[in-house]
Amino acid sequence: TLFRSQATQGLGAGFINKRTYLSQQVIPPPAKYGGRHTVTMIPGDGIGPELMLHVKEVFRHACVPVDFEVVNVNSTAESEDDIQNAIMAIRRNRVALKGNIETNHSMPPSYKSRNNLLRTSLDLYANVIHCQSLPEVQTRHKDIDIFIVRENTEGEYSSLEHESVSGVVESLKIITRTNSLRIAEYAFKLAREKGRKKVTAVHKANIMKLADGLFIQCCKEVASGYTDITFESMIVDNTSMQLVSRPQQFDVMVMPNLYGNIVNNVCAGLVGGPGLVPGANYGSVFAVFETATRNTGKSIAGKNIANPTATLLASCMMLDHLGLHSYASSLRKAIMGTMDEHRMHTPDIGGQGTTSEVVQSVCRHIVMRDGRVVPS
Repeated sequence: TLFRSQATQGLGAGFINKRTYLSQQVIPPPAKYGGRHTVTMIPGDGIGPELMLHVKEVFRHACVPVDFEVVNVNSTAESEDDIQNAIMAIRRNRVALKGNIETNHSMPPSYKSRNNLLRTSLDLYANVIHCQSLPEVQTRHKDIDIFIVRENTEGEYSSLEHESVSGVVESLKIITRTNSLRIAEYAFKLAREKGRKKVTAVHKANIMKLADGLFIQCCKEVASGYTDITFESMIVDNTSMQLVSRPQQFDVMVMPNLYGNIVNNVCAGLVGGPGLVPGANYGSVFAVFETATRNTGKSIAGKNIANPTATLLASCMMLDHLGLHSYASSLRKAIMGTMDEHRMHTPDIGGQGTTSEVVQSVCRHIVMRDGRVVPS
C-alpha cells in the first residue's frame, strides 16, 4: 500500500527524539506464521456473516494461505468491549476483512458508530473505492472508471455534537491542514501509480469558506508537485449532477468525509449497485477491506440472494495488499468469468441466481494445478 511506515534510517551521531524512535520500533510485522497470513475477520450485521462464510469457502477451494481470526461485534451493545477486541485483533494482525456493522439511529447519543470508532482508532485515513463498469451488467452509463479517495477520520464524522440550549444542536465539522494534505498526497500518488491523468477535488468552499476552503488550498498545494496530473476542483452539488449525467469525465476524485460517503454510493449505483463494488481503508500501518457502500443488507439476510461480488472483490484487494498477487489475480478472473454468465446474476442486477450458485461458479472458474492456483 501507499505510505507504509519507514524504519528509521541514517541515525548518525545526532540526537534522536526518543519518543519518535520508539514509536517507529513498536510497529509489528504483518502477522505471518509458517508462510501463512493471519487476517482479522469481522462478520458484521445483515448479510455480512453469510458472505464471510463464502469468502472462507472460496479461499479454502483456492488453497489461499490465509487464516482468519474471527471477531464478532455486537452492534446493539452499549459497551464498547466487542469493538475494542476487534481493534486489538487488527493491531495484532494489521489486516482485516469486515462486513458492515449496523449503527442504529435509536441508540442513545453517547453511542458511537462502531465503524467510525474502528477507522479513527486505527487512523485508517484513506477510504479508496474503484467504480468500474462491468460489461455484462446493464446500466444507464458505460465506460465508467473512477477511483474515489475519501478522507476517513474527520469532517462531519468527528462525533462532536452538543445541545447548546434546548432545541439548538451544534454539530462540529473538523477539517485540519495535516489530514487534508495527507489525503491529497495519497490521491495524487494513487493517480500516478495507476497511470491516471486527472484528480478532481470535491468541496463546498463557496459556503464553508474556512473548512472546505482549507481542504481545497491543501489540494492545490499538493497538486503543484504533480505537474504531470491535471487538477480541478468541483462543488459537491455540481459533482452530483455531473456524475449522473456524464460520469466518464472523472478519473480520480478526492474529498472530505461526508461528501465521500455520498459520492461513493452514487458511483456504486451508476455501475450496478452495492453488491458489485469493493472498498478499502488504508492507514500508515493497518488496512481494512469491506464493500464500498457499507450497507448491511438486513432486508435480504438469510435469503441466499445477496450479491457476493463486492465482498469477494474486497478479499482480492486484501490479497494484493498482502502481496499474494497470483491468488488475487486468479480469484478476480474467476469472479469476472462468473459475471459474464447472465444466469449467475443475482436479483439486484436483474438475474435470478442465488448467492451460493454464484460462489460455486467462482470456485469452478478457479484454475488449479497440483493443488495450487494457476496464475492468470
